[in-house]
Amino acid sequence: MADSFTKEAFTELGIGLSLIALRSYARWDSVGFRNFMFDDYLILFAGVIYSLETAAAYSVGFRYHGLANNSMTDEQRLSLSPDSVEYAMRVGGSKLQLMGWSSYTLLLWTLKVCMLGLYTRLTTGLHHMKIRIKIGYVFVAVTYVTTITAILAGCGAPFRKNWQINPNPGNHCQPAISKMDLFFTVVLNVVTDMYLLSIPLPMLWKAQIAPKKKAWLILMFSGGIFVMMAGILRCVLILIAGANGAEQAGSWAVRETFVAVVINNLPMIQPFFTRSAKRIGINFSTLASRGHATGDTPLQDRSKSSRQPRTANPLSVSSSAECIIEERWKKDQNRSVDQDAKTKHGISVASDTMVQYESPNPEDLNDGKGRYHCTVVSV
Repeated sequence: MADSFTKEAFTELGIGLSLIALRSYARWDSVGFRNFMFDDYLILFAGVIYSLETAAAYSVGFRYHGLANNSMTDEQRLSLSPDSVEYAMRVGGSKLQLMGWSSYTLLLWTLKVCMLGLYTRLTTGLHHMKIRIKIGYVFVAVTYVTTITAILAGCGAPFRKNWQINPNPGNHCQPAISKMDLFFTVVLNVVTDMYLLSIPLPMLWKAQIAPKKKAWLILMFSGGIFVMMAGILRCVLILIAGANGAEQAGSWAVRETFVAVVINNLPMIQPFFTRSAKRIGINFSTLASRGHATGDTPLQDRSKSSRQPRTANPLSVSSSAECIIEERWKKDQNRSVDQDAKTKHGISVASDTMVQYESPNPEDLNDGKGRYHCTVVSV
């Protein structure tokens, strides 16, 4: 069991850190290092926390054999000598559990802030969304302080009661299986994720785009659902684990945070793969719609009325959303945002923010080097 979890934990860690590195490279490729935003640095900090959390979860089983100050009768506590190896392992395991809870919470809430950073740029120009995102930052901060306070101060004074063996300190002072820690963490984690989901999903649902593309975007931005499910499952398994509660707490914390790391980085990596595909001449939108043969764009149909500029939410088309993000990132240096395209008609996307595309020169199209020039205009 221990060997199996070790392989799983470090495999997930390797994948998670690789995704963080790929995200950072994608951002550098898109806007350059000078235009990194706060969440681009914060995600690197999240990688460090993730590594520490995985190391703590591994040590719970490898070094302390899953022992902590829980799952002991009063007789066992009384008879256990403070000079024994088991006593030292239970004390050490309890301390490590406290560290694991702290790193687990810090990582999840750090990833929430990173996601809010993405939403901030993605909704640039949508003035009615500013207040919701500001509320999100405050909400995340308040819930984190509440959660970490419950973890570190819920046991009361003195602090060493968190690893006390005898007398029995009570469930709230047993970090591995503390019901209070579980309650605060699970409830506040789920509530904040639900609020974060409420920011992009309504706009995506109303977007006028192909069903397959809409389904993919909704799936990509609704990854918080999987994190919530993993958190609830972790809570249930810890409560029913009994003597294995300490080891279960560490192993399921790693699994949940792995899902969170993947979900958090996916929306940032997907545009990079789209750009890379276009650089080698592959246009997924064109392949799907055959728009290059009819002159249609992703926001156009083939009716006569579609020849006029249409309006849609900036999240309606992934390329438009990407354009908005990149324009925001490059604003300080007034660098234009370029996007590849193979259509012949420009389009405009407006809803507080307008995305304007200019058709490439005919001579550029002939040699296959035509560029789709994108400008974001606030209206």
